Amino acid sequence: MSGFVEKPQPVQVPGLIHLHTGKVRDLYRNDAGELVMVASDRTSAFDWVLPTDIPDKGRILTQLSLWWFDRLADLVPNHVISTEVPAGAPADWEGRTLVCRSLEMLPVECVARGYLTGSGLKEYLQFQTACGVALPAGLEDGSELPAPIFTPALKAEVGDHDENVPYEEVARRLGAEVATQLRQTTLAVYGRARDIARDRGIILADTKFEFGLADGEPGSSSLVLGDEVLTPDSSRFWPADEWEPGRAQRSFDKQFIRDWLASPASGWDPASELPPPALPEQVVADSRAKYVEAYERLTGQSWA
Repeated sequence: MSGFVEKPQPVQVPGLIHLHTGKVRDLYRNDAGELVMVASDRTSAFDWVLPTDIPDKGRILTQLSLWWFDRLADLVPNHVISTEVPAGAPADWEGRTLVCRSLEMLPVECVARGYLTGSGLKEYLQFQTACGVALPAGLEDGSELPAPIFTPALKAEVGDHDENVPYEEVARRLGAEVATQLRQTTLAVYGRARDIARDRGIILADTKFEFGLADGEPGSSSLVLGDEVLTPDSSRFWPADEWEPGRAQRSFDKQFIRDWLASPASGWDPASELPPPALPEQVVADSRAKYVEAYERLTGQSWA
């Protein structure tokens, strides 16, 4: 069993209809039919939404996504209409709210990998492949791949694992045209982001994107980038000056939280069906600091 340790009750706002409570974001629809997406300070690990918030996390994710959307706009349109907080919404929604186009979201996590780590590494050590993509011999934890690869996954419900699938399965489900667009756009966006991050002393090891169709019909102009983009929640960022293949890399993502939960200090077994414990204050503070550092190093702006 997994999911929410304590599922929050949605905030009721005049003129908004609550649609969904996700791991991090709450989704509403306004009177104009637009989506209102609010990023909370919730965090998840091992398929659980943890009972402890990370202060400012939702705002950092939102502001970093907006920064990236601006730098990717010539490659693919995005779903953002405005950042205006709806009338009657809590003051806490400021800085964490996006008013977005309503899209037909595609049921695929579009993952781009430029370095070998995580589930890709585990598969490589067994089969010399990553999500079914053949790779050369001699790679190790943290190795840069000869070229970035597209490794899609089917999206799961809260509490379930996303399922890695071969590209051919995406083509079977969505059609060859859409599958080709997803692969090409994912790798183009990853390449742009990788170069921007590298100029700022950060390695973008891998990342995932979500896309939707603007009008529900496949076509070169209908693919739209949605959800969050290139944040520490959806990406692995490593400090370039500390990169050393052959070992686990220091990261700016929530691996820090996963490591604590999996350690004896937590007193919890991730393989059990029991819910995870609350995070201690120091883990919360250190996690927030990692999100802030990622934002500041990427954008060059100070987080207030």
